[in-house]
Amino acid sequence: MNVGNLLTNTLSADQATREDAVQKLEHASQENYPAYMLMLSAELVNESSTIFTRNAAGLALKNALSARDGTRQAELFNRWLALDVDTRNKIKQDVLLALHSPVQKAGSVAAQAVAAIAAVELPQAQWPELIEILLGFVNQASNTPLKIATLNAIGYICETIDPDILSLRANEILTAVVHGARKDEPSAEVQLAAAQALYNSLVFIRENFEREGERNYIMQVVCEATQNPDVRVQATAFECLVRIMSLYYSKMAFYMERALFGLTVMGMKSTEESVALQAIEFWTSVAEEEAQLESDYQDAQEGLLEGDVEEPKYFSKIALPEIVPVLLNLLKHQDEDADEDEWNVAMSAGTCLGYLAQAVHDSIVPAIIPFIEANIKSPDWHAREAAVMAFGSILVGPDPQVLQPLVNQALPILIDMMRDTNEHVKDTTAWTLGRICENLITSIKPDVHLHPLVSVLVNGLSDTPRIIANCCWALMNLADGLYDLYDGPDEQQTGPLSPYFAGIMSALLQVTETANNESNFRTSAYEAITSLVQQATLDVLSVVSDTAMQILGRMEHLLGVQNQILGVDDRNNWNDLQSNLCSVIVGVIRKLNDGIQPLADRLMNVIIPLIQSAGKTSTILEDAFLVVGSLAAAIESQFAPYISAFLPYLYPALKAYEDTQLCTVAVGIIGDITRALGDQSVQYADAFVTVLLENLSSEVLNRNVKVSILACFGDIALAIGPRFEPYMDTAMTVLRQAASLQPNPLDYDSIDYISSLREGILEAHTGIITGLKKTDKVALLLPHVDAILELVRSVLADENGGEALDKLGYGVIGDLAESFPNGQIKPSLQTEWVASALGSRHRYASDTKKTIRWAREMVKQATTT
Repeated sequence: MNVGNLLTNTLSADQATREDAVQKLEHASQENYPAYMLMLSAELVNESSTIFTRNAAGLALKNALSARDGTRQAELFNRWLALDVDTRNKIKQDVLLALHSPVQKAGSVAAQAVAAIAAVELPQAQWPELIEILLGFVNQASNTPLKIATLNAIGYICETIDPDILSLRANEILTAVVHGARKDEPSAEVQLAAAQALYNSLVFIRENFEREGERNYIMQVVCEATQNPDVRVQATAFECLVRIMSLYYSKMAFYMERALFGLTVMGMKSTEESVALQAIEFWTSVAEEEAQLESDYQDAQEGLLEGDVEEPKYFSKIALPEIVPVLLNLLKHQDEDADEDEWNVAMSAGTCLGYLAQAVHDSIVPAIIPFIEANIKSPDWHAREAAVMAFGSILVGPDPQVLQPLVNQALPILIDMMRDTNEHVKDTTAWTLGRICENLITSIKPDVHLHPLVSVLVNGLSDTPRIIANCCWALMNLADGLYDLYDGPDEQQTGPLSPYFAGIMSALLQVTETANNESNFRTSAYEAITSLVQQATLDVLSVVSDTAMQILGRMEHLLGVQNQILGVDDRNNWNDLQSNLCSVIVGVIRKLNDGIQPLADRLMNVIIPLIQSAGKTSTILEDAFLVVGSLAAAIESQFAPYISAFLPYLYPALKAYEDTQLCTVAVGIIGDITRALGDQSVQYADAFVTVLLENLSSEVLNRNVKVSILACFGDIALAIGPRFEPYMDTAMTVLRQAASLQPNPLDYDSIDYISSLREGILEAHTGIITGLKKTDKVALLLPHVDAILELVRSVLADENGGEALDKLGYGVIGDLAESFPNGQIKPSLQTEWVASALGSRHRYASDTKKTIRWAREMVKQATTT
């Protein structure tokens, strides 16, 4: 085996050559992992090897230590840590030596390898001397390539490792990177590497930012770097400012006044796009931060949030007169030939205006309107498109009452602009109309605007892919908005869109007939169809039924095509189409409800073969399962004939531990089936409970799936009632064990997980109690009452839980009390905490208050016997 050739071939442009090389290297890795890793490090440090071979070796070494998948990552970490100390030390010595390479690309890939090893070892308190070694390399002023490679390594380490692990060396790391980024550093490459490392280290230097002198020096160096002759350093410095503003907003008032206002406005005017983009992003970040701060501050003032909440400093409002004219000018910098996925200053400026509107509210309107009026009818398409973009960008944030007269005035103009000769103008106009439909639906008067609006949007469905996609989005928002505005939650006989419903649906279905999906326009059309179906009023249900027939016909046709040999692209296209079609069918089922029964046979005759053909394509399985679950919920007991054909495909999905989403959907299907069949599902209870318990015992299955499983016990118990007795003790033991888990108060993920876990447990208890109460098996609950109430006590005492969780807790108290009206659990209900909880004066929504009142009444009845 020629290692050099193999490594070089992993970077080959030829896919077959590349895959063959990767396969052989993977085989070498499996056959003799220590020798494989030593071989890679030896090639990386070998100055006589080609740069391509060394790069490939470094990347292979990094990839042998890191993976995106968490399970795979753990396997790689454990494999490395299982190596003997001498082997690991030799590899570490090699990668550190490779940092010294005079060839900068070799040093750069060595930096990645160093960081990959550090990510494994530093959290295990191993390689403690690494940071000191790297800092020593940085201080070797005469070796510029070494400084660059080392600063890169420090940056990668800061990016990937928990800040707490590096906190003890924060001062030294900060000193090294700031020193390298200062304007006196003679090498622009060193300045760039230092600025990038500083960006990655910002998250763990909070203590340094608390100290005014250190903060001043850091800000001075970063601000000076924004004026560096090297454009790359400038852009990275502005990127640092964006992150500093996000992390340390409260410390920025002094610097905004002295430097940042002027620097960022100059930066936005830069002819270098990379610099201008980051300067614009700075104000986007400021506006986003201030919008969130203001929302939190208002909630705190109203008592909805506890603790001290900082009032925003309103930098956006202060800077508005300076930054808005610059942003409006940048809106005109569109590139007619730009790729739609290519981020540019015009797009960035529009995004920034959108966030500014949310931060400064009504103040944005007078700053924008003169620009719109001056450019909306310009002969230059750049100006017209910029005017429409400016208007569309500020539709969220200001008071709708302020915007409504402007929208009323603009709507006829915008509708007319859908006939503009320029594609970009039409595209942005369609997007703006979609924004109006989404956020200011009350401005659209059915008797004035609806006919011309629907006409231009439907006509736009035969335009270019981007315009079609935006027209679909606008139609979807129009359907959703009008339904909410005029129809409400109750089924209505007719609605404003009814006269246009069949025509819109026909046009959208025609769009979806294409094999092309450029700009995702076909997917957008299917999403619009689904939305129309969901919002259909009673007078257009026949159109919904006809649509269902067409969709089923397409699914049947696709199943026939699937039997042919499909290439990768065709297969991906097939998968996307089936997912889209399943989404529409789910919408149809939910709209027609039990009216879908006449199509149930045909539907299942499509779905079962679809599941069979999906193979390991989990997204198709998820979508198909959602169709099955929706059908079960709609036709309830009439779903029984289809279960035996479906279950053989459900169980493998429940065992797909590595696929969290699929497994979650599969667990949900059990709930759908049991709720649909009611006590008929008792014949499947043994199998369901067995597989759910097996899943709970898995060490591989994602913990969030286990939350769904706990709630599913409640579904089963509710369905089969007293016949849940054989599973009662096991289920309650599992629930009690889960309830004993406590969150780490310093870990937000842990807090959120425990809240969701408790929600699943309470849902399970609700189902079990409800299934048993008013039956002769209600006494099965007695041994568990105190444990259940103790969980409720913990939930109601936890400030992190939220109202939805509290409501479940109050409901469980009421359910238990209702289950034992004759005083059997009177002592448990007469505790001080229960009385205090039911006398709560929290600012709950009306539904929660209603639940509390009901629970209070149930407890009163259960304790006065």
